[in-house]
Amino acid sequence: MAMELETFTEMFGDKNALDFKKLKYKFGEKNLVEYLETLKENFYQELPLPDFKGKPLVLLPAKISLTTQLTKALAASYLGEKYGLQAMEDEIIATLSIEQIDSSRESVRRILQGGAPVTSNENKAYGIKRGLDFIADTANKITEENLYRLYKLAVGDFLEDEDRLKTDHKYRHDVVYVVGQNIEHQGLTYQLLPKYMSTLIDYLHQEDSLDQIVKSIVLHYYFAYLHPYFDGNGRMSRLLQLWYLAQKGYTASLFIPFSTYINGGKGLYYKAFTSIADNFKVSQILDVTPFVTYFIDQVVTKLPQKNEPSQALDQFNNLLQTGVITAKERDLFHYVLSAYGICEFSTKQLEKDYKNAAYATIRSFVLKLESKGLLASQKYGNRIRYRLK
Repeated sequence: MAMELETFTEMFGDKNALDFKKLKYKFGEKNLVEYLETLKENFYQELPLPDFKGKPLVLLPAKISLTTQLTKALAASYLGEKYGLQAMEDEIIATLSIEQIDSSRESVRRILQGGAPVTSNENKAYGIKRGLDFIADTANKITEENLYRLYKLAVGDFLEDEDRLKTDHKYRHDVVYVVGQNIEHQGLTYQLLPKYMSTLIDYLHQEDSLDQIVKSIVLHYYFAYLHPYFDGNGRMSRLLQLWYLAQKGYTASLFIPFSTYINGGKGLYYKAFTSIADNFKVSQILDVTPFVTYFIDQVVTKLPQKNEPSQALDQFNNLLQTGVITAKERDLFHYVLSAYGICEFSTKQLEKDYKNAAYATIRSFVLKLESKGLLASQKYGNRIRYRLK
């Protein structure tokens, strides 16, 4: 018997439409069964990714609001450096904090500038830095072999013996349980991991109708769902999402600290995983929509919509074409653009971060750009800080 349209519309529009337990409590079990059947027949989009029982994951496109305006920050183009130093400093600190790993800004900054790690936690930060270097190189395509290389660089080389993979294994060789903030999950049976991970990589390269940013969110979730390693799965799922976006031309993904936005509402991040698991217990359908809507609402919508000063960039290019700007100054400008964006910096900081120019050259460059109207300055006592206009 077909579900009454009025009842379905009321349930679909309910504020708890993505919480099947609450829908069941409010509308009754019979209506919930009919509601889920209607979703399966008319609304769900099946994805070629299997759950642990071999059934396809599904998505509810009608509940996903992703506009061009929201994705503007990710579509921005960047010149010069492979990733933003300030952004990736924030990214490393936040992605470790999500997993309750302490790290200091001073040590992360030192590691990004080429310093050697000293402590165990600094090793973890250094691993992520190595991972970022790897995924920032567009020549490193996403394959199972390169995924294993990324894992070794970012996580595997710094693990204790009991958490390391066997030498002839790309994935874990035993069971793993995930216990975190309100989340308990058993990863996929390890014997099935090679098959499922191969399917994941195949899907990643498939061209389909799914928006690429939405697809990156699905990849993030599914990797964590499979939990292919003993440790570092969260870091790897976030790196994989960045890697996929960078490969698809969203270069700004390496200039925006995604994990900072995740860490700012860490409870909602874990709740999104839990919601999917709780819904599955009720429906036996692995619907990833709660995680996708979480990520759009709590991360994508909060991304800064202006990440590079386009007017300054146009003006700079004009000066470059007329010979007013030298090749060395061009490289310095690209570095400032990628490392600081519209954030403030000092001449001393630029000298320390850039490393390839003497202080006199740095100061001359900064004063020249200020005189041309490309930089704004602000006094703080005896100190002066600059930012791109």
